[in-house]
Amino acid sequence: MQIKLLVDGGSMKPGPALSQKLGPAGININQVIQKVNEETKNFGGMKVPVELDVNPSTKTFEVKVFSPPVSELLKKEAGVETGSGLQKKKYIGNLSIEQIISVAKTKMPNLLCNDLKSAVKTVIGTCVSLGILVENQLASELGHQIDGGKFGKEIVAEKTETSPEKRKNLDEYFNNVKAEQEKLAKQEAAAKEEAAAAAAQPVAAAAPGTPAPAATGTAAKGAAPTPAGAVAEKKEAPKKEEKAKKAKK
Repeated sequence: MQIKLLVDGGSMKPGPALSQKLGPAGININQVIQKVNEETKNFGGMKVPVELDVNPSTKTFEVKVFSPPVSELLKKEAGVETGSGLQKKKYIGNLSIEQIISVAKTKMPNLLCNDLKSAVKTVIGTCVSLGILVENQLASELGHQIDGGKFGKEIVAEKTETSPEKRKNLDEYFNNVKAEQEKLAKQEAAAKEEAAAAAAQPVAAAAPGTPAPAATGTAAKGAAPTPAGAVAEKKEAPKKEEKAKKAKK
């Protein structure tokens, strides 16, 4: 019997969903949690796929741990917990090609790729959806550049270590990008506030105590008479009564 789980590395906890999955197997849930946390402790802060091979007869189990999804590995490299959500407006990190190669090598056994170059391109594709820059560039622009030979030396050498100097330059570039993003966000917020204030102005003009505009023309059929119309009707009333009396005579 096989049970597949996606757990928090090193910090799996009991809960209704876990009990629902493990309950029918008849195995000790606390033992499973302890074993899984021990096996996934090196993946702290990431979601980790885990598979349990359970023997229903003996109530024993074995734990198989698979590498986290590409997105989880990239977020760890970037030092963030979540992706951008606004890929074209907000970026959450700036990774080196060495970091990309490291993730590609880790996930290559699980990817449908024939070589490391293809795996690198797949990982860069995930950078696009997360809002991560690569080597100060938009990840979406790197695929065809890699086909043209860009980063060829690093990929062939399977280089996975980023030099301190390069890391510093990448961080400085990203700090500038982040500052620009925050500036634009403030400008957009200010524009929205101005638009909201402008939209609220007509409402303020119609507040209680403000004189109503003078009525013009004939009131619409079925509408309540305007003050001017009411006065006209009052003047016409005696004339109508006098005509009615003459008609009876």
